[in-house]
Amino acid sequence: MSELELHGWLVRGLFAAAALTVIALLFVTAPYGRHRRAGWGPELPNRLAWIVMETPAVLWFLAVYFVGAHALEPAPLCMLALWQLHYVHRTYVYPFRLRTTGKTMPLVVMAMAFAYQTANAYVNARWISELGSYPASWLGDPRFVAGSGLFLCGFALNVAADSALIRLREGATEGYRIPRGPLFRLVTCPNYLGEVLEWTGWALLTWSGAGLAFAVYTAANLAPRAVANHRWYRETFPDYPAERRALIPFVL
Repeated sequence: MSELELHGWLVRGLFAAAALTVIALLFVTAPYGRHRRAGWGPELPNRLAWIVMETPAVLWFLAVYFVGAHALEPAPLCMLALWQLHYVHRTYVYPFRLRTTGKTMPLVVMAMAFAYQTANAYVNARWISELGSYPASWLGDPRFVAGSGLFLCGFALNVAADSALIRLREGATEGYRIPRGPLFRLVTCPNYLGEVLEWTGWALLTWSGAGLAFAVYTAANLAPRAVANHRWYRETFPDYPAERRALIPFVL
């Protein structure tokens, strides 16, 4: 089997993982954050678990990328920069901004995320630096321009929403509160919406099966979690704004 064929099977596997994930999350809420509960086996400190499970998307991605024949070409380098913009922040900045003292994550959740990120980093890095073809002219292609714009808008929304949630919890003495402000006027989880926009943009700018598989998985993973968070807020706070949707304004 050639590497290109193996890559294709791995991409199909990631699409299958997306289908299994959305089905599982429709019945079982992921057991961390506000939904943390006992019965999921050994646990690790939340910050440590987060860093470990996201690290393949930074370091493994770099290792796979730089052995590719096209690693130093302009278009793949721009794609690398966008990917690392998200994941360096997500892995080594965001966890240290959270109030995680005393909070834990089940080891099984961390392990599943680590395995997914290892496979996902490989198929995306290997495609953009070796198996795919992106001449310098790709930087002016409408798909790259539109996809990059969508990615950066999604990243900005994700970071801004996360920052708003972190500020909301600063100085809080009674647990969770209702998020307010323009980012939360229409949806409960604008941070998740930002991630969905980012990886939809990635799928567009790379125009690849690997990118599309990641975008589909992101939506499959985050949409049920957004619905669970939305339901939790509505059940916890009787005055929760009725006009808000979970993830997509006016739709979901």
